[in-house]
Amino acid sequence: MIIDMHTHVWGGRYELHTRELIANCERYGIGKIIVSGIARQYPDETDIDRHNRDIVRFRKERPGLVEGYVYVNPRHANAVDVLRRGIEEDGMVGLKLWIATYCDDPLVYPLVERCIRLDVPILLHAFHKAVNQLPDETTGVHIAKLADRYPEAKLIMAHLGGNAYHGIKAIRDKPNVWTDFSGSLFGREDIDYAVSQLGSDRVLFGSDMPGCSFITNYAQVQEADLSPQQREDIYSNNARKLFRLIS
Repeated sequence: MIIDMHTHVWGGRYELHTRELIANCERYGIGKIIVSGIARQYPDETDIDRHNRDIVRFRKERPGLVEGYVYVNPRHANAVDVLRRGIEEDGMVGLKLWIATYCDDPLVYPLVERCIRLDVPILLHAFHKAVNQLPDETTGVHIAKLADRYPEAKLIMAHLGGNAYHGIKAIRDKPNVWTDFSGSLFGREDIDYAVSQLGSDRVLFGSDMPGCSFITNYAQVQEADLSPQQREDIYSNNARKLFRLIS
């Protein structure tokens, strides 16, 4: 079974993106996807509500296949309540933070504290760029600082931090930080490096569909220097344990 823990329905593209995600699940035998809705860097409260309603709808339409992240802008006064409702009332399995704030901004602290109480992971966009780094765009260094402040939090550094040799170095000694390699940016050598530094139990399978290729990410794991058990852990076991998924 494959669990793709990093997929999206971009705002305003519900029909297109849900259709593409379902088609890929059927084509490649993906057993479960975990989905978040996003659209622009600094969404307002109306945007956030619309994105989260899209994921609730998708979960209801495809029960068993689709799980969801609550998407929150930490700058909003109602952010903690949006998180609480998403987890407790709508059945989401994690929190998604994108690039409205650095992940170690004090505005994020109440959200992390609530996630600890709810026992849900936080998926953190992270990218280290040579040029065009965005304002408020988290890197592995920010995640490491947050991990030190909240060692009981379950944090996921997305995209190997955008640069495996920068991001993984930052979170290597933070046992409460996992990483995914979503985005079709990496080669098998980056997967090998991640496993050598973190162990296979802290690496998660994500594709960043529909904007990026599932099969490219799948091939990276197939080509990497991994045992069958390590592949199985990355494809599904690690996500199942981290998100407490029953099936």
